[in-house]
Amino acid sequence: MDFVIVGFGRVGMRTARVLTEEGHDVTMVEIDAQKAERAREEGFETVLGDCNDEDVLEAAGIATADAIAGLTGDLNANFSACMIGKHHGARTVLRIDEDYRQELYEKYASDVDEVIYPERLGAAGAKTALLGGDFNVLADLTEHLTVASIRIPDGSPVIGTRVVTLELPGDAQVYAHGRDDEPMSIPLPRTTIQAGDRIAITAPPGAIEDVRGSLAAEEPAA
Repeated sequence: MDFVIVGFGRVGMRTARVLTEEGHDVTMVEIDAQKAERAREEGFETVLGDCNDEDVLEAAGIATADAIAGLTGDLNANFSACMIGKHHGARTVLRIDEDYRQELYEKYASDVDEVIYPERLGAAGAKTALLGGDFNVLADLTEHLTVASIRIPDGSPVIGTRVVTLELPGDAQVYAHGRDDEPMSIPLPRTTIQAGDRIAITAPPGAIEDVRGSLAAEEPAA
């Protein structure tokens, strides 16, 4: 798959490395000349420029990209890049920084496909380590599996199915479920899927699109 990543900072760099290791094509967009040069030195195709400029993102291949991630420390820049990507039909991932607030999430969540906040993931790892847990177990797991959150659209064939009986392609497994934008939790045995629900899954990286396809709305009969 083809991805455009905006920002070659800590988060963008690590994301680009993982995607490249899994065989995907990644193009970086970076406004800072020194960071752009470092990205090129690591072997990434890189466009130097402002992600608010649609011409810059078009030079990075947004017209044919499968997804774009705004991963800079500037929320406004990330959102602008995502909106340009959305206009071109790309999946959009928006980074919110450590100033995460629920109202901030709600403000942007409806306009992009996913909102991420890496600092909270780091805090979860620190808490696990402090409590005596082995956070490396999760690190080892995510080298081989991708974690994804998927919203169930209207018309999905799985609506009405009990979450615990849901069968997904590619050895994907559901580990959490939530109504609309409510917090996710382990599903109860009788919980059924409704339109607008979200499910969190683990799956091999190559199976994610097959899973999304199996949950997509059914085409109307001709």
